[in-house]
Amino acid sequence: MPWLLAATVAWAVLLGALTWWSAREDPPTVREQRTLTQAGPVVDRALGRLVAAVGDDAWVLTVPEVERGCRLTPMADGAILNRGLDVLVAEGGERALLERVADRLPADWRAGVRAGASGPRLRADAGEFVAVQGRVTSGGRVRFTADTGCRPVGDGYPGPSAAPNGSKVPPASPATPASPATSASAAPATSSAAASGPAVPAASVESMLDGALRALGRSARSAPEPVSAPCPGGGTARTVVVSAGDAPVALTGLRPLAAGSPVVDLPEVYAYRSGPATVLVDGTGAQVRLSASTGCPA
Repeated sequence: MPWLLAATVAWAVLLGALTWWSAREDPPTVREQRTLTQAGPVVDRALGRLVAAVGDDAWVLTVPEVERGCRLTPMADGAILNRGLDVLVAEGGERALLERVADRLPADWRAGVRAGASGPRLRADAGEFVAVQGRVTSGGRVRFTADTGCRPVGDGYPGPSAAPNGSKVPPASPATPASPATSASAAPATSSAAASGPAVPAASVESMLDGALRALGRSARSAPEPVSAPCPGGGTARTVVVSAGDAPVALTGLRPLAAGSPVVDLPEVYAYRSGPATVLVDGTGAQVRLSASTGCPA
């Protein structure tokens, strides 16, 4: 019947139009509908929110990690982007930090802190199926993370869009072994764009690390390792890290560098303010790690 054929064609056209409209306009309903490339900026912004929520505590942005090989389907592989923020507090103050951060995160993230078998844990949803968590890793140490879950890779993770003009900042990569350098500024930075900015130039950050190295009687044993995240109100949060040889090391020489009371003063960890930056020296691992971090505008 002609009318039946016409109705079938019209129905097919309508379904095609609705499918096209849904693909363009409807929000994703599962994370597999957004690639790592699309989810990366959401993770970057989440890290900036976490930095702003942490405030004046001693913290370090960790290098972004992309783990490939997770399974989207039996026939398709994906990847997971994970970014982290390590925070040091006085032992016993870990839950208070988690609760303070949860209170400062956006209301639509539905952040909350719950007790668990391994201690208190913060959970939140940054949108676009990006999960935010915070957990106690050891006494006085809390790690916050934002991760994408398994996603199609797309064009890969482009790195944080932290520059004020919206240009891409290359993702930080692990520092390559360098010959011993007398200062942090003598070693080439892996990404000068990620470690510099109008508020705190790269040279200023490196001079802070140089001062700490001199106070320790050590030299930089790796290239500066810069990591950044865009702040919610504009600007950029940054961390630059260098290693300074084998632990242990005496930290008493750092005390004259502190502007006021130290942020952290422990036998193996010392953190202090130096201008707009917080300098952290951590001797708890096999290698002594120095970092200088600048946070988000108040």
